[in-house]
Amino acid sequence: MLRIKWKCTKLPSTAPVSEVPKPKVENGESKEIEEIKLSVCSVDLLSSKEGQNRKEHHTDQYHGDGLIIRRGQRFNVELELNRAYNADTDKLHLDLKTGPLPMVSKSTHVIIPLVQQPKDGHWEAKIIEQNGNKIKLSVNSPPKAVIGLYGLSVVTNPLKGEGSTTYNSAKNITLLFNPWCEDDPVFLDDEEQRKEYVLNDTGRLYYGTEKQIGARTWNFGQFHEGMLDACLFILEKSDMPPSGRGDPVNVVRVISAMINAQDDFGVLVGNWSGDYTDGVSPSAWSSSVEILRKYHSTNGTPVSYGQCWVFSGITTTVLRCLGIPARSVTNFQSAHDTDVSLTTDVYFDEDLDPIDYLNSDSVWNFHVWNDCWMARPDLPPGHGGWQAVDATPQETSQGTFCCGPASVNAIRCGHVYLKHDAPFVFAEVNSDKIYWQRNRDGTFSQFHMEKKAVGHQISTKAVGSDERADITHLYKHPEGSEEERIAVETASRYGSKPEVYAVPMAEDVSVEVLMEGEGPRMGADAQLNIVVTNMSSEPRQTTLHSQAAVMYYTGVLKGALKKEQIAVELLPNEVKTIKWLLPYQQYQDQLVDQAALMLTLSGRVTETKQVLANQTTFRLRMPDLNITVGFYFMHLNESKITFTNPLPRTLKNVVFRVEGLGLQKGHEVVVGFTMSAEQKMIIYSVADECRNVTNDFDSFKMHKQND
Repeated sequence: MLRIKWKCTKLPSTAPVSEVPKPKVENGESKEIEEIKLSVCSVDLLSSKEGQNRKEHHTDQYHGDGLIIRRGQRFNVELELNRAYNADTDKLHLDLKTGPLPMVSKSTHVIIPLVQQPKDGHWEAKIIEQNGNKIKLSVNSPPKAVIGLYGLSVVTNPLKGEGSTTYNSAKNITLLFNPWCEDDPVFLDDEEQRKEYVLNDTGRLYYGTEKQIGARTWNFGQFHEGMLDACLFILEKSDMPPSGRGDPVNVVRVISAMINAQDDFGVLVGNWSGDYTDGVSPSAWSSSVEILRKYHSTNGTPVSYGQCWVFSGITTTVLRCLGIPARSVTNFQSAHDTDVSLTTDVYFDEDLDPIDYLNSDSVWNFHVWNDCWMARPDLPPGHGGWQAVDATPQETSQGTFCCGPASVNAIRCGHVYLKHDAPFVFAEVNSDKIYWQRNRDGTFSQFHMEKKAVGHQISTKAVGSDERADITHLYKHPEGSEEERIAVETASRYGSKPEVYAVPMAEDVSVEVLMEGEGPRMGADAQLNIVVTNMSSEPRQTTLHSQAAVMYYTGVLKGALKKEQIAVELLPNEVKTIKWLLPYQQYQDQLVDQAALMLTLSGRVTETKQVLANQTTFRLRMPDLNITVGFYFMHLNESKITFTNPLPRTLKNVVFRVEGLGLQKGHEVVVGFTMSAEQKMIIYSVADECRNVTNDFDSFKMHKQND
């Protein structure tokens, strides 16, 4: 059965602790204690691998005696003071600093105050335990805080008077990305995938040909001794300022540049010559650990040598070590486009002999790069999730040998205008191979095209096993399908040779998606109107390919719910409205927070070859909570809240979280009975005084759990 919770505000991740009692002192001792200036004797970061901090933050496998934690999640520290802390006379705060020039304005110098009720998303601390001269603090960190190595200081001073004291902790704090925190852009909503793509320290890399796929075991070793220090060292060696380390897009782009040594003295020197006498053959490596240790121990001297699978293995290690979900990916028959044409071009002379100096494009038997997982708020919705990143130095991007992160969904759809480096990755997996012959006047004519030459058997290690998983469908539509051809032609418009494909004779058909009223309602079939307009005086025909997918509010797509093809015939100047329906049964158990979905449409007009495309995001409207202000007596005000079950199924374990201005106490109202379909429920809440009562519908979330 289905369980649903309704709540108005996001609650702290741990239950609030009752207020810490102030220390009791005898009258004769009070003045003497107040005259003793408060200072810190010691700081315990509670950094033991077996302790609560490391266990709860999934960092217990890292080596090191410092505190290693993930952002957006609470952690505890203990302070030993020279006397008991008194909130009436003492003031205390924590200082965290990272980078060579910490600045509050750059979020690299963080001042953490003591508060009564910490708020999620802020640097704040609260006393949760006090025993004599010792206090335990619970500390919040924001989910987009700068990651890296922080030094910790504790500053104390009296509320009245001057003179502060500072205690510097001997141990540092390392803050990492947090795939377990739903407000962190790298949040991955699947525990088995987090175990695979963050915590698994071994894997499989694939090589060979599409018909003879080989696999080698690779030791990523992100938790080995010295690996975290080496990964942080790589960030320090880059030109990225510490303030930029809060954004995983920036971090991944820098990592893709720093893993190769081509132009910035990065980790690994690439060598495809076959001569490795002054280094190690790329085939000899089977682990990232030795390479990263050598690079770190020599203060950043590039290690020799590597090829694509070694670059990919090291990238997986570094990204997982920093907390970004990552995997190594192999593309068989992988194209290398050198002129941004988004085609793989082969040139022949008048006698059909190859022109070697023009044939710079190539197709590799295989090429290995990486996928990493993150939201992409810098791109349109629907382009979060897996992002391609390639550390092998092939072509420069904005003057540097790096590649990505490029949205895999954008590559699949041919949206190569979206950053970063989508054209290059698109060509690797889905470019057509074009054959050109030189004419007598020196120009070239196309005489043959291979549409299925590249991008086969795209492979990665399966989650939870050593089997190979084929993920070609994530990078491209089925080979030869109309959707795949539309993606190719859409991409080619942004390449250096758009004339390769037929230009539409006219663009006189439009498609848009409209909602009726306030839009689809939770619990009912979702209906949208697809409006197709023929602006010509001739009839038009097209087939629309539609896909509906669940989407997180961050723009990451969870999965497809419905796919169909819609044949459309238009009379001259006709406007046709098509009713599109998503039945409740198809989405009832698939939604995530905010109940957002995306409808994607694509098609081609038969007569003109015009490409049609549209993406529309929408959400299922939650039911209203009706709030009525009741009687007012003895400074108390009663409000009545009415809710009707919107779903055509019985709800169990319904919980209301009631909170607002003037309420005596924020509280939960647990309904002690099941609610059948369309059943109405009324609850009452008492406030200290009559205040404004508001109903912010968007703050309600529906959580589904199996009985």
